[in-house]
Amino acid sequence: MSNDTIRTYDGPAGGWGALKSVARHLSEQKIAISGAKTLLRANQPDGFDCPGCAWPDRDHTSTFEFCENGAKAVAAEATKFRAGPELFAKHSVAQLAEYSDYWLEQQGRLTTPMRYDAGTDHYVPVSWDEAFALIAGHLNALPSPDEAIFYTSGRTSNEAAFLYQLFVREYGTNNFPDCSNMCHESSGTAMKKQIGVGKGTVSLHDFEHADGLFIFGQNPGTNHPRMLGELREAARRGAKIVSFNPLRERGLERFADPQDKLEMATNGSTQISSDYFQLKIGGDLAAIKGMIKHVLERDVEATGNGGASLLDQPFIAEHTTGFESFAADVLAEPWDVIIEESGLDEAQIRRAGELYLTSERVIACWGMGITQHKHSVATINMIVNLLLLRGNLGREGAGACPVRGHSNVQGDRTMMIYEKPPAAFLDRVRDVFGFEPPREDGFDTVGAIEAMIDGRAKVFFGMGGNFAIATPDSEATARGLRRCDLTVHVTTKLNRSHLVHGRDAVILPCLGRTEIDIQAGGPQGVTVEDSMSMVHLSSGINPPASDTLLSEPAIVARLAHATLGARSKIDWLGAIEDYDRIRDMIAMTFDDFRDFNTRVRVPGGFRLSNTARDRRWVNPAGKAVFFACPVPTDNPIHRARRTHGTQPVFTLATTRSHDQYNTTIYGLDDRYRGVFGERRVLFAHADDIAALGMQAGDWVDLESICDDGVRRQAPRFMLVEYNIPRGCLAAYYPETNPLVPLSSFADESRTPTSKSVPVIVTPHVADVGAHVPRQRDIHAVVR
Repeated sequence: MSNDTIRTYDGPAGGWGALKSVARHLSEQKIAISGAKTLLRANQPDGFDCPGCAWPDRDHTSTFEFCENGAKAVAAEATKFRAGPELFAKHSVAQLAEYSDYWLEQQGRLTTPMRYDAGTDHYVPVSWDEAFALIAGHLNALPSPDEAIFYTSGRTSNEAAFLYQLFVREYGTNNFPDCSNMCHESSGTAMKKQIGVGKGTVSLHDFEHADGLFIFGQNPGTNHPRMLGELREAARRGAKIVSFNPLRERGLERFADPQDKLEMATNGSTQISSDYFQLKIGGDLAAIKGMIKHVLERDVEATGNGGASLLDQPFIAEHTTGFESFAADVLAEPWDVIIEESGLDEAQIRRAGELYLTSERVIACWGMGITQHKHSVATINMIVNLLLLRGNLGREGAGACPVRGHSNVQGDRTMMIYEKPPAAFLDRVRDVFGFEPPREDGFDTVGAIEAMIDGRAKVFFGMGGNFAIATPDSEATARGLRRCDLTVHVTTKLNRSHLVHGRDAVILPCLGRTEIDIQAGGPQGVTVEDSMSMVHLSSGINPPASDTLLSEPAIVARLAHATLGARSKIDWLGAIEDYDRIRDMIAMTFDDFRDFNTRVRVPGGFRLSNTARDRRWVNPAGKAVFFACPVPTDNPIHRARRTHGTQPVFTLATTRSHDQYNTTIYGLDDRYRGVFGERRVLFAHADDIAALGMQAGDWVDLESICDDGVRRQAPRFMLVEYNIPRGCLAAYYPETNPLVPLSSFADESRTPTSKSVPVIVTPHVADVGAHVPRQRDIHAVVR
């Protein structure tokens, strides 16, 4: 193994390493000075919302309200490099497909609408009017609106998302697959039926008062680095921070705040986790149920000896239902099953349960390490069960905190980018806008891919994102997209999805979050909603990357005008003259957005209501529900191990490197895990590597095992020794997304099981099948 590729990183999360990384990325994008000035306006009242993660802003008063990975997102968008028509003239689509996702990202900002020319296999320039006419022609030629699919990424503003869903519903379909389907759908599914709301119930204020923070399946150091500031402050005031993660993640271990002069001067850091439990991949449900079992056993012991109950009995009696049957189920669960399926021993689980018992105010946080398993919904139900036991919902310093990913993914769902819209919302749309919206549920992400494959969907429209490789089962997804008559992508930069296209294909370049948006009424701002339901304005400050770019709201409105024409009830072009008009439309549609334009102009914005936070339970039971959930012992991992006998079957979790956000690759390093200049790595326990008869640094191929019998492979990964439980593996996506079966998704939520893929590992064979795109040196890139 090359010492330059894998080497020990002893530093904390943040600190000098983060500052050096920010400077390097700004320099690589040729914006060292202008980029630094841009960052000073990130997450400020007179600036733009970071295009990275959805972690809330503290108070908009700090000079520095950005993190390392947010700076990478800003640098990527504000780059000096341009991917204009000359790039597409030089490279055919087949040639572009030979390059890596990193190389594609580094070409810079798209400048011109482009249409695919099948005769030459090149994208060629097209005017905006021609592009909209082409798309409208395809949409209006479909026998049914349900043959069109409208995807949405999590960066789309509230204004663009609202116009988008309004246009598509007036067009006649609810086909709205979105990134929530692939990420946090399990959270919303579990919480809505259990407590009546699918969003987190806490605010940053609650983090100041919690004395117990339990973090499940989340790596904030890479995915939400600004969260580390809140965890650092909690740790410093003595709060317990209890982390459950199969991998040792530096951000959950130590953090050095780049704004703390003493820590920076002394190379010091703050310990984050007071306790760190390395359970098996997918073992969270068993571990949490074991914690609850310990709490219930301790409560029986306490009350049996004449003491007070350790549970919040008044809360349970007044606000919950189902406790007795739930408690009986937990107490009947055998400890040996809990231990086997969690990967923790009984003492560790009881320790975790005691930490919960001795915390007066508890916040439970979780990420995609929880949401992307077969039993994800049940796991989240169990997390909420844990909170309910001691009344840790609807009071200061306590609650549920699903930490969302992209910067407005929660807002997009609030705007009803949703394939299963409630009847009350559709009634409001009808009453406000004068047309009858479709009532049938549409396709989610998995359903959309299936519909494209079998010919039920003919047009794919992507509002941002990188659908072709963000989705599971990459080969199946590509097959579906290529069967379409038309694929369209609204985007800022070139990505793999633009190269996996239908017979007709169009790329529509749009303004970025950092750029000034001028409409007829002057400069415009858009709004976003963060993970804690705060809605605030975002106004770009940089000149657009190209004079030809349109904003996302303008693209939607002009397409709606071209497609619906005189039959529309809505003045689409008038709506985008001043985005206040769009916000007025939103206020007429959603009660929570009353006086939208006034409230959002208050510095920091406003917070949406949350019934569970107010201890009002808007679900069929009228109360918070205790859900009994068995520890799974017959999931795809169990079945794969039974069918493969003595051949080792591992559980693979797909994960991000530190130099990426979702499928956007900013660089080839994963500093905290000690990986430099390489993405095709496979993290494994040293004993598992030895048991395979291999050594760290060997190259291996991966094959996933699925009940459908389809052979799915991903070639050429370097084995890396890592602190991870035996039987577990981790590797980056999108490189491992081809291994995730389209048919394997979470019960109820249909979220792909990207965090628990059964795989076998074999020595690398050069012609194993799947193409490995070339990793091109950034300095060799043709600009």
